Amino acid sequence: MPFPNSSDLSPSSFILASIPGQEVAHFWMAILLCSMYILAVTGNCAVLFIVKTEPSLHTPMYFFLCMLAAIDLALSTSTVPRVLSFYWFNTREISFAACLIQMFLIHTLSAIESTVLLAMAVDRYMAICHPLRYTATLTNATTAKIGLVAMARGVVFFLPLPLLLLPLPFCGSRALSHSFCLHQDVMNLACANTTPSVVYGLTAILLVMGVDAILICLSYILILKSVLRLASWKERLKVFSTCVAHICVVLAFYVPLIGLSVVHRFGKDLAPLVHIIMGNVYILVPAVLNPIIYGSWNIAFLGKRWNVPSSPMCTFADDYDNCFPAEMSIDEATRHLYPAAEGKTPNQTMRSQKPHVIH
Repeated sequence: MPFPNSSDLSPSSFILASIPGQEVAHFWMAILLCSMYILAVTGNCAVLFIVKTEPSLHTPMYFFLCMLAAIDLALSTSTVPRVLSFYWFNTREISFAACLIQMFLIHTLSAIESTVLLAMAVDRYMAICHPLRYTATLTNATTAKIGLVAMARGVVFFLPLPLLLLPLPFCGSRALSHSFCLHQDVMNLACANTTPSVVYGLTAILLVMGVDAILICLSYILILKSVLRLASWKERLKVFSTCVAHICVVLAFYVPLIGLSVVHRFGKDLAPLVHIIMGNVYILVPAVLNPIIYGSWNIAFLGKRWNVPSSPMCTFADDYDNCFPAEMSIDEATRHLYPAAEGKTPNQTMRSQKPHVIH
C-alpha cells in the first residue's frame, strides 16, 4: 500500500513506517515487540533493584551497570510504546515536535551509553593492569562525575541535530522508513540543502561513538598484553573471563548501530521490512541482552542476592567486599593478595607476583 504524501497530512507531522501489504501482521509484531519490551524493563529494573538494595554492590563497576540499565530503560521507553500504539491502534502520524524530541532522546541516550561502555572498559583496564591503584582511582565520587560527563557529552553533541532540522522545509513525502524518528531518516525527507546536517551528524557520530570504539579497542589491547604476561593459560583465561560480559555488551551495542548505519547508507533499495527490523533491533536488542549477559557472567552479582557461592579466585580490587572479611582494610587485602608488593610499583608487582587464590 503506498504511503500518503504530505497533502494528506497536517504539515507538522510525519508518517511512521509500516510493512506494505502486511498490515494484518501488525498485531503479532506488536506482541513480539511488547514481549521484548517487558523483558527489557523487567531485567533492567531487576539490575537497579538488586544494586540499590545490596550495599556491598555499591562499587564503581555496579554503578556503571546501573547507568547502563537506566539508559536502556529510557531508550526503549522513548520509542517502543509509540510503536505499539501505531501497530495496535493504527496511529501512524507523529507530530514534528514529538519526532524531533524522540530523535534527540534516541541519539543522546545512545551517545551516553557509548560513553558508559568506554568507562566500563577503563574500569576493566584499571582492575587488571593496575589493581593496586584501582580503589584509589575509581572511587564512587569519580564514578558519579563520569556519569555526569557522559550525560553532558551526549547532550552537547546531539542537541544540534534537531535544531539543524527546524528551519528545513518538508514539501514532499513525509513517510519515514522506521517506526520511530532518526536523524538520517527525517533529514532525507527535507527538500532543501541538508549538507550542514549531514556533515554535523557524521562528525558527531565519529567524535562520540567512533572515538569511544577506538578507545575501547585500545583498552583491550593493553589488557591483553597484561594478561599474556601471566604464567599459564589457565590463569590467563581466568583473568580475561572477567571481561567477557563487557565485551558481549559492547558487541550488542555496536553491531546493531553499525548495521543500522550501513542500511541507511547503502540500503535504499532494500525492502521496507529490513529497515524496520534493523531499527527495532538497534533499540531493543541491547536493552534485552545487557541484563541477561551480566546476570549470566557476573557470579558475585547473583550470589549476593540469592546466596550462590562466588568464585574462589579473587584477583581484582572491585571484588574486595566479596572476597575478604568486612573488618579487613583494602591495604591489608592488597598485601594479602600481593605479599611482595611493598617497595615495588604496581607494574613490577603485576609482572613478578601471582595473585593468591582465596578460598
